Amino acid sequence: MSSQDPISALFHWAETGQRGALAMVVEAYGSSPRPLGAMMAVNESGDFVGSVSGGCVESAVVQEALEVIAEDRPRLKTYGISDEWAWGAGLTCGGNIRVFILPWKQNQVWRELISARQNKEPVVLGVGFAGRWEGELGLFHRDGRAVGELAWHQDALQDKMTATFRQQRAQSGVVLPDGRTAAIFIPFFPPQRLIIVGAVHIAISLVRFANELDYDTIVIDPRPVFATPERFGHANQLLVAWPQEAIPELKPDPGTSIAVISHDDKLDIPALKLALESDARYIGALGSRKTMARRAAILREEGFSDDDLARIHNPIGLDLGGRTPEEIALAIMAEVVAARYGKHLQDTSK
Repeated sequence: MSSQDPISALFHWAETGQRGALAMVVEAYGSSPRPLGAMMAVNESGDFVGSVSGGCVESAVVQEALEVIAEDRPRLKTYGISDEWAWGAGLTCGGNIRVFILPWKQNQVWRELISARQNKEPVVLGVGFAGRWEGELGLFHRDGRAVGELAWHQDALQDKMTATFRQQRAQSGVVLPDGRTAAIFIPFFPPQRLIIVGAVHIAISLVRFANELDYDTIVIDPRPVFATPERFGHANQLLVAWPQEAIPELKPDPGTSIAVISHDDKLDIPALKLALESDARYIGALGSRKTMARRAAILREEGFSDDDLARIHNPIGLDLGGRTPEEIALAIMAEVVAARYGKHLQDTSK
């Protein structure tokens, strides 16, 4: 976990004897600059880690957080377009956000959350921010285990928890028929993975872009002349192996994207076959439509349907107009991110 992680920062401050507060975006409307679940940690010295608005209201949130720490009471604040935005706190993008700020204390929920993240176990953090459960916490595991005050209310929270696990995006809203009791559910999943088949020049920049976006990067290529530590020392894993050896061991899941870019059928076709048999969210293949048509014919003979083949993004990457290896890598990463967030971008020029 990064030193810029708000929850890790709160643990660090606690170890040095400093009190802290955690601010989080619990509702967002319009062109809000940060999504639901965005977090910012603040300590009693006014230091902060993270962001709830990309810079628009951070100073105001810090001041609110200092009061929360002093009073030891949570509070819910709304930020929108300021009438005099040049001199006050407001969202110049035109959106509105509600930020819940709670005094942070080390407890079983936070300790178990840190442990789950270290063990790369998917969990969901629940925080009551309005009504009867204001300030109450719960940590929920996929197998039904739960800790914290909200664990007693799993039946009432089940729909939102299920949606959070399925969509891997924060869910927020009313959770009781009284219309006032609301909670937010924030997923903490292992890092997204990008499996790159082919240690070609494009892959060097593709690893770099993916690293910047906190993806775990795995490069697969059986050719030792290409797959060298000198070229791919920045990848999380470099596997000098055939795709049919490496990919099954990696067990691609919905948090995995696979970019097949070797442009060698001996690697690409086995890789595409295994990708289609997996739960990978994104599959992309480098090459022209003519090249892909040849691959598709071979894959059909292997028993794959047209619906199966439609999962393959080809030509790979969004059409940004670039031609250099670096520009192609950027286009691939842009398409991977779009697929992650359900943006089915169709480029008719391809």
